[in-house]
Amino acid sequence: MTGLGAPGPLTGALVGLACGLGVWLVLWRIGARRITLDDRLAPYLRPRARTSRLLVESPTVTPFPTLERLVAPMIGDAARLLERLGSSGRSIRQRLNQSGSTMTLEQFRSEQVVWGSVGLAVGLFLALTVGFIRGFSFLPLMLLVALSALIGAFARDRALTAAVRAREERMIAEFPAVAELLALAVGAGEGPVAALDRVARSTRGELSDELSRTLADARSGAPLARALERMAQRTSLPSIARFTEGVSVALERGTPLADVLRAQAHDARDAGRRALVETGGRKEVLMMVPVVFLILPVTVVFAIFPGLVVLRVGL
Repeated sequence: MTGLGAPGPLTGALVGLACGLGVWLVLWRIGARRITLDDRLAPYLRPRARTSRLLVESPTVTPFPTLERLVAPMIGDAARLLERLGSSGRSIRQRLNQSGSTMTLEQFRSEQVVWGSVGLAVGLFLALTVGFIRGFSFLPLMLLVALSALIGAFARDRALTAAVRAREERMIAEFPAVAELLALAVGAGEGPVAALDRVARSTRGELSDELSRTLADARSGAPLARALERMAQRTSLPSIARFTEGVSVALERGTPLADVLRAQAHDARDAGRRALVETGGRKEVLMMVPVVFLILPVTVVFAIFPGLVVLRVGL
């Protein structure tokens, strides 16, 4: 095992430059956080809530409120940097709604900063380990640390996308059964709202949760067609959008709702079968890879090797 050895002039210059840049950034941020005249006058000019502090929920989300208040400005700066470099806030909000999460955009950005910090710590550990063992130069190690932090923040974004995709798959799998239950309830003489309530109470799953939210919108005063439209916007699934549109048209034109729901369930099952056939076709192509590159060469070797041995013995 070899050490780093004596640092060269270039390495010393880079270390000094990095330290000087860090000190300058710290001083710059301290100066930027000075209380301005607007901040001093804001409590006297802006309307203040008259609610008692005992009834106001605490904004802290960790068991260390003092540390959270100290770190919150830095997390906010990092969140704004991620807003400029990564996914937009509109995309994040849309995917949060599609995933069924109650998390806000600010909370998601804070989690991204935490994931990036974990990646930064892992990258720093790897850089120190590689530096002491292999003796790499300073610049590649710093690039490794920065890349690890970016990968950590990007991984949280990808995790949200994976959660959205998994939830949509569960909703597509639940949709035919839910549509048939709604058709049975409406065919038995119940109204649309009562049928939605019965199905939402008797089933469990992601689609049942969306039906409960739709019922809450309808009971709060919104028309049922508008509540179903909001459900289609939250899910962003073509099958759910066709379902809500069909129910809305049936309610407006007086079409028998049970027949519409049965047709929707039949179409959903046909779409599920087509998706299953397409998935099987893709898997079949992927299965050809080990067959062609692993099993077939071994079979050819086993078939040819005895003949080669006989020819060698005959010679």
